[in-house]
Amino acid sequence: MNNFCQTEDDRDIRPSAVTETLDPLRERSLGTSMRWLPRGQSGLWLAGAFIIALLVATPLIAVVYLALFPTENIWPHLASTMLPRYLKNTGILMLGVGIGVTLIGVSAAWVVTMCRLPGKRFFEWAMLLPMAVPAYIVAYVYTDLLEYAGPLQRLLREIFGWQTARDYWFPDIRTKGGAILVLSLTLYPYVYMLARAAFLAQSVCVLEAARVLGRSAWNSFVTVALPLARPAIVVGVVIALMETLNDFGTIDFFAVHTLTAGIFNVWLGMGNAGGAAQIALTMLAVVIVLIVAERYSRRRQRFHDTTNRFQELPGYELGPVAKFFALSVCILPIVLGFVIPSLVLVYYSVGYFDQSWTADFFEFAGNSLLVSGLATFVAVGCAVFLGYALRLFPQPLLRFCIRMASVGYAVPGAVLAIGVLIPFARFDNAVDAMMRETFGISTGLLLSGTVFAIVFAYAVRFMAVSYGSIEAALGKVRPSMDDAARTLGESPWGTLKRIHFPMVRGGILAAAVLVFVDAMKELPATLILRPFNFETLATHVYQFAKDEMIEQAALGALTIVIVGVVPVIMLSRAISRSRPGHDGASSRH
Repeated sequence: MNNFCQTEDDRDIRPSAVTETLDPLRERSLGTSMRWLPRGQSGLWLAGAFIIALLVATPLIAVVYLALFPTENIWPHLASTMLPRYLKNTGILMLGVGIGVTLIGVSAAWVVTMCRLPGKRFFEWAMLLPMAVPAYIVAYVYTDLLEYAGPLQRLLREIFGWQTARDYWFPDIRTKGGAILVLSLTLYPYVYMLARAAFLAQSVCVLEAARVLGRSAWNSFVTVALPLARPAIVVGVVIALMETLNDFGTIDFFAVHTLTAGIFNVWLGMGNAGGAAQIALTMLAVVIVLIVAERYSRRRQRFHDTTNRFQELPGYELGPVAKFFALSVCILPIVLGFVIPSLVLVYYSVGYFDQSWTADFFEFAGNSLLVSGLATFVAVGCAVFLGYALRLFPQPLLRFCIRMASVGYAVPGAVLAIGVLIPFARFDNAVDAMMRETFGISTGLLLSGTVFAIVFAYAVRFMAVSYGSIEAALGKVRPSMDDAARTLGESPWGTLKRIHFPMVRGGILAAAVLVFVDAMKELPATLILRPFNFETLATHVYQFAKDEMIEQAALGALTIVIVGVVPVIMLSRAISRSRPGHDGASSRH
C-alpha cells in the first residue's frame, strides 16, 4: 500500500527552527491568559463559567440525591414488581432500534456515498428528512392509517368482503415491534449522517489498494470501509439509543411500558417523587453504560489518512439487481419515515383547516416559539461564555466541569424534568414559608410550574448541542488572533465581540437552529414542567392524538415537521462539504 500512498511522516516537514521556537510559546499563550486580563476580569470569567456549569449540573445532582434519600422509599416494591418489566421492555426496544438504525443507516450511507445511482444527489440530503419528523407524530399517523377503523383495513374489507377482524389477520402497529419500526425510521438518520461523513473522509488510496488486491465492491465495504467507519457508526447508534430512551410519546401511545413510562406512572400515578427519581437514576445508569460502551469500543482505534490526495470517490457501478436493492434501501426509509407521514398530515391539515386554524393554534404556536426562543438564547449564550472561558483558561478542572455540564443531551427529558422540578419546588416552598412567617404574605410558585422551569430544562438538555458547535467554531480561530488583540490592548470581552463573534457566527447560527428545533419537538420535559393551561405545539399534538383525534392536531404536527426540515438541509450541506478537497458541489456523480 505504500506504493500508492504517501505516509503522514513523509510530509510532516517543519518550515524552520524559528517556527519550532515560536509554536510552543503560542500554544502556552492561551494557558497564561490570566496574566493579561485586567484585575477582576479573571475572576469574573472563571466564576461565571463555574457557576453556569454548576447550575446546569444541578438537575442531575438533585435526581441522584432524591433517589438515594427519598421521603418514602418504595424501591423494594419497584424492584420486585414493575422495574423488571420496565427494564425488559426498555432492553428489547433498544436492541431492536439499535439493529434497525444500523442496518438502514449504514447501508444507505454506503450506497449513497460509494455507488453510482440515479438521483444520487437527491438521496444525499433526502435520507435525512425523517429526522425532521418526531417519532410520536409518525406513531400517531401510522396508527391512524393501520388500525382496524383506518382507511387501509377498511379498503381491504371492501375488496375481499371481510366482515370482522376474525375473518383476516393484520399486524398490530401498537406493539413493541411497531414501536421499534417507528423509532428506527425516525432515528436512523443519526447513523446515516455520521457513517456517510466517515465514508466521505476515507482516503481513495485505501479503497484503490483494496480493489487492486482483488477485492470486490462488497468485500471492500466489509473489510476496509466498514472497519474504518466503525467509530462514527458506534457514536450514531449510541445517540439513537439515547433518543429511544428519551422517547415518551411513541411508547405511551403504543402502551409499551419502558423506564420513561415508569417515571410518569410512579410520579403522576402513585404520587411518589422519590420512586420516580429512583427509576430516573436507573435510566442514568443505562445512559452511562451506553457512553462507556461507546468509548470502550473505540479505545484503541486510531485511524489516520495516509495521503493528502483526496479526489472523487470510486462510484461503483451496480448491476440491475444490485441497483434495484440499492434504490430500495434509499427510497423505502424516505417514503415510510417522511413522505407518507407528511402527506397524511397535509391531507388532514387541509381537510380540518377550519377546526385547526383557530386562536388556540396561534396561542400554542406562540408558546412554542416563546420557550424555544428563550431556551435557544440561554443555551447558546451560556455555551459561548463557557467556550470562551475555556479558551482563556484551559485548566483541567474547568474543562471537567464544562464536560459534565454538557451531558444534558444524553439525559432523557423525563429524568431532567424531575431534577428541575424537585429543587425548584423546594426553593418555592422555602421562600413562601419564610415570607409567610416574616411578612404574612404568600409568594406562591416562583420557579416551579412556570415558563422559567421549561426554559431552564431546555437549556440544560440542549447545552451540549450548542456547546459542541461553538467549541468547534472557536477551535478554528488561531491563537495568534488573541495574541494580536492583546498586543493592541483589547480586553477579553472586546476580543470576543470584535474578533471571535464575526469569525464564529456561522457556528453560533448553526447551534441556535439546532437548539430551537430540538426544543420545538421536546415532549417529556414539557409535559411535566409546563404551567397550568400552558400548551405548546408538541403537547397539543400529544393530547389530541392520545384522544384519537389526530386530524385536529395535524396542522400543529405539520408545523413541527416544517420547522424540523431547516436543520436537515443544513446538516446535509455540512456533510457534503466535510470531505477534504471539496470544491463546493455536493457531488459530481
